[in-house]
Amino acid sequence: MTDLFAPLQSLKQGHWFKLICGASFQHLPAVRSLTLAYTLAGADCIDVAADPAVIAAAQAALQVARTLGREAQKRGFDYKGNSPFLMVSLNDGEDPHFRKAEFNPTECPTDCPRPCERICPAQAIVFNSIKEDFSGVLSQKCYGCGRCIPVCPYDIIYTSSYMSTPGAIAPLVMSTGVDAVEIHTKVGRLAEFEQLWQAISPWADQLKLLAISCPDGEGMTDYLRAVYDLIAPLNSALIWQTDGRPMSGDIGDGTTIAAVKLGQKVLAAKLPGYVQLAGGTNSYTVAKLKTMGLLKRAGGDEGAGGDEGAKSSSSPSSPSSSSSPSISGVAYGSYARVMLSPILEQLENKEVSNTNVKATVRLEEDDTLLWQAVELAHSLVSQIKSQQER
Repeated sequence: MTDLFAPLQSLKQGHWFKLICGASFQHLPAVRSLTLAYTLAGADCIDVAADPAVIAAAQAALQVARTLGREAQKRGFDYKGNSPFLMVSLNDGEDPHFRKAEFNPTECPTDCPRPCERICPAQAIVFNSIKEDFSGVLSQKCYGCGRCIPVCPYDIIYTSSYMSTPGAIAPLVMSTGVDAVEIHTKVGRLAEFEQLWQAISPWADQLKLLAISCPDGEGMTDYLRAVYDLIAPLNSALIWQTDGRPMSGDIGDGTTIAAVKLGQKVLAAKLPGYVQLAGGTNSYTVAKLKTMGLLKRAGGDEGAGGDEGAKSSSSPSSPSSSSSPSISGVAYGSYARVMLSPILEQLENKEVSNTNVKATVRLEEDDTLLWQAVELAHSLVSQIKSQQER
């Protein structure tokens, strides 16, 4: 029998792993493949765009993972047959995670070296692509990192942002059966946050988890306390996601420093709930947390926010009285996706070269690529999961 609350146990024990597919990332084959690989590797949560088609793609992958559970265990991976929580991201205002790059390719000079194409981590910018028969930004692949904007020699790339419409998106998302919601907010947007929360709150009892993602800013801890006052009492578990340096984990080791520093700041505020890093996280993050003594060891202290139980009756968002606060988990976005991009690219190339009527090759249909992808994903997931074995 599977334990529906197993991901919450990971939070409580301090080895929670979340995959961020991207709040603006709508490339369905990639979402499906990423979800499948990281689920089989032992992820606790899959965070996707609040788009019914994206949600459906992730749910399909979770179904497939259940059929491959025994094989994954035989191969030594951490998947125990428990589905990770499926989370969707919403925003209460302008946010870099909720935007797309755009430009008119006819304005590009023919002799432009096209640095935008080279720098795009999502391979969302193409020129005269045979595969897509298109030039410009492939909107479904773009997740809004913005790296193409400053490198454009002609300053013709811009971004188009969007906001979650509370009245429309909340019931639509909740009716799909997601387990968790993450709200992206910012210091000074309390009224906007309240409006979005009021739209979500009728369905809040269905949620197993609520996450609040907020970048640093003057008065941040006071703002987060005000946010908590709005959402309390809360029947679900609560995560404070420290968005250190958004969408930058694949750039280099040093990007994780901002996430760790912000995590320390939120821990010091002693807010009710768990603290989870994001924004610049990569293969260096867990090592840095270990060095700084910010990860809980097996059998050790609960850490800040560690008293949250896996059942709503135990007041999952109640504060902890622990004297040794710790980070409860790490979320990985751009770094986790880029790690698997060579596998996903091979899969896409197989789709193009396939001459059968059924042109789409799914990850589980290529045994070699599937377990290569899971092995890569596991190399990241296992870094924080190893804490439970210490």
